[in-house]
Amino acid sequence: MTDYKNLKLIASSSPHIRSKDDTQSIMIDVCIALLPALVASVIVFGFQALVLTLISVVSCVFWEWAYRKLMKKSCSVADCSAVVTGMLLAFVCPVSLPWWAIVIASFFSIVVVKQLYGGIGCNFLNPALAGRAVLVASYAGAMTTWVQPGFKNAIGIFGSAADVATGATPLALIKDGAFDQMPEIMDMFLGFIGGSLGETSALALLIGFAWLLLRKVISWQIPVAYIATVAVVSLISAPAGVGAVDYMFYSIFGGGLMLGAIFMATDYATSPVTKPGQLVFGIGCGLLTVLIRRFGSYPEGVCYSILIMNCCTWLLDKYIKPTIYGAPKKEKKEAAAK
Repeated sequence: MTDYKNLKLIASSSPHIRSKDDTQSIMIDVCIALLPALVASVIVFGFQALVLTLISVVSCVFWEWAYRKLMKKSCSVADCSAVVTGMLLAFVCPVSLPWWAIVIASFFSIVVVKQLYGGIGCNFLNPALAGRAVLVASYAGAMTTWVQPGFKNAIGIFGSAADVATGATPLALIKDGAFDQMPEIMDMFLGFIGGSLGETSALALLIGFAWLLLRKVISWQIPVAYIATVAVVSLISAPAGVGAVDYMFYSIFGGGLMLGAIFMATDYATSPVTKPGQLVFGIGCGLLTVLIRRFGSYPEGVCYSILIMNCCTWLLDKYIKPTIYGAPKKEKKEAAAK
């Protein structure tokens, strides 16, 4: 018989871990999912894309290590969250961005947005998108200089885009109503267009999406709700001079929608915890993206729409609560009202 009196039971506070997955394994899976987009960016823009990504990753890791060392806190670099932030930060920037600008943005992303609020899981904004927003506000010229695809336009490690071909992105052409200058939809799907480093190839991003779903790192609710909302609203609100279906594909493949929906909006710390809340979150991101693109002065709206919805996550978690299993309907309503 078991000697229950001498059993040593350890009672710990929730949440209780019921999986072998930890932060490091999840972040490694995200890094793996981002690799196809990184390879596509090197093919489209040249090896400067890889250099800029490495500078961003090293900067983010350094700032996290330095801050926690200075504040005499345990080192959290091993969880690889700073690596993910560095990759995503580079992916939302033009390949021609000066190296020192990405270092400044990484400081803001890691120290100001993440560490000052307590570290991983405590931030209420997506660090990479917040870093991009700072770059757009501070260095608008550098953040809107788009190198056209092709190895002939590859630039040096510390060079600029002065001697390479630059041009408007598909979203900028849409904003100007220049639909006759739009690239082929297949080129947009494959990534042979101007834009931020990691957002151009929808195919590469979808491969990463499949990996994350297969590994159960993320769920489908936010990406599908986000992309579907943009698709539907774009389909029914296409401007004159362009077909509704073409305009829908332009809106989906022409900017950072795929990257934002799959890798940014699904951030654990800044998105709702319930499935219904995630659907509402995705729909809200989609509506804001279309509104900003159509009525704002800036052709892209993914960054700001996700940041705005990040600020609303607490509200969604408060009012969209999971159903209590086994409780009578009356008790469920009372619990939901609290």
